[in-house]
Amino acid sequence: MTIKVIGFARSTNTLRVISCLNELGIPYQLEPPADFAAIKKDDYLANKHPFGKIPVLYDGDYKISESRAICRYLVSKYQGKYNNTILIPHDVHEAGLVDQFIFYESFYYEPVVAKIIIHEIVLKTPESEIAKRALKDLDKVLGVYDKLLEGKEYLNGEFSLADLFHYPCAHFIYSSHADLWDKRPNVKKWLNRLRNRDAWKASLEKKNKL
Repeated sequence: MTIKVIGFARSTNTLRVISCLNELGIPYQLEPPADFAAIKKDDYLANKHPFGKIPVLYDGDYKISESRAICRYLVSKYQGKYNNTILIPHDVHEAGLVDQFIFYESFYYEPVVAKIIIHEIVLKTPESEIAKRALKDLDKVLGVYDKLLEGKEYLNGEFSLADLFHYPCAHFIYSSHADLWDKRPNVKKWLNRLRNRDAWKASLEKKNKL
């Protein structure tokens, strides 16, 4: 049975899951809700996501929500089934480091980038103090990443789920703040590798069709 993803293709969280599916070569169907109001209705809250969020993934009768949890599930069940892409290494120590970088993304990177997306793209308030502070914070965060990437193509050496998690948010603000990434050689090369992966390009095609 084909996997079904409930979500908007232009959502960073949905793109995270779509990218994971594409990296692993897993067939899937994307079913966007009718509109944003639909995910706040009682039926959606009761049967899909209790907080009215996207994405939600169905694998047969199995349902799971929250993009990072969904991706971990997909790796656990399907890694190696459709192609040779390894997103979480089998070695316990290497897998632990991937989780470490995933937590870096979750706690230090994504919250800052999300504030910029919300204020610049959603609320159209790029001059707000929150947006300005977030840009300064992102500048510091990327400075740390440049050091983490020294001598490496990807965060853990080889491409992993940790790298995949970083790009969806960056995609939406890179064009307006490219200097933050590009002034750091290691970060610039890393970001270019991520944006040029075939799986990401396929994810963008899905986004642009909907």
